[in-house]
Amino acid sequence: MSVNVGDEMMRLMGVLRHEPTGKWVRARLGGRLVADSRGALLVWEPRRIVPTYAVPEEDVRADLVAAEPAPASDVPVLHPGIPFAAHSTPGTTYDVRVGGDVRERAAFRPDDADLAGHIVFDFGAFDWTEEDEPVFSHPRDPFSRVDARRSSRHVRIERDGVLLAESHAPTLVFETKLYPRFYLPREDLRAEATPGDMVTACPYKGRATYLSFAAGENLAWTYPDPLPDASPLAGLVAFFDEVVDVTVDGVPRERPDSAVATVMKDEFGVG
Repeated sequence: MSVNVGDEMMRLMGVLRHEPTGKWVRARLGGRLVADSRGALLVWEPRRIVPTYAVPEEDVRADLVAAEPAPASDVPVLHPGIPFAAHSTPGTTYDVRVGGDVRERAAFRPDDADLAGHIVFDFGAFDWTEEDEPVFSHPRDPFSRVDARRSSRHVRIERDGVLLAESHAPTLVFETKLYPRFYLPREDLRAEATPGDMVTACPYKGRATYLSFAAGENLAWTYPDPLPDASPLAGLVAFFDEVVDVTVDGVPRERPDSAVATVMKDEFGVG
């Protein structure tokens, strides 16, 4: 019997998962330690796209105060824009106190027996390092990868009949769980672009700034100074394929319509 890997990945997203990591992990708030662990786990709550860290209780350096849980979310896929406090597995919610600083509902103790003695932390509430290097947005997923490949495909990007970009020198980015993206040289834009009002962060690629067009706000993004592993993408421009029309080598490409694609549109507010 064969198994569709994508379907299997979506099935696994519906369960509580965890994976050990050999990295020395520390979380800080205002420069003070919240957690300091060499025995951290990566934890994916059900329906969560990205992981966060859980550390053994003995590695917690902050005070945990039991708090009222936040309302759960009923969206099918919990993207990073859904608050950490909206848990999808039973457990106990805590406020985190370090000195005079408090981060509400920023810690969680799952009821799961395999995670007994571990505290899961809200990644976005603290400053994190893996070994001695800062990490932002969320921990890297060991089961995801990002591959960039230069190509000579002919790519056209349009919206409502307006040509936004056309290139014979795209770089294709293949990222686990996402449709391939087309990153185009800035000189291949065919419509006037102005700075958008959004900035996002990716732990694999770096910080992205956005571009707007007369055809829509924040339709594209670029990495001016990407992380070393994504250096081939420096200055290139990618579009939200979910809301533009892409033609590759003369063949129209269907817009992504997966659950993850729907989440992308909802999270970033493009449409």
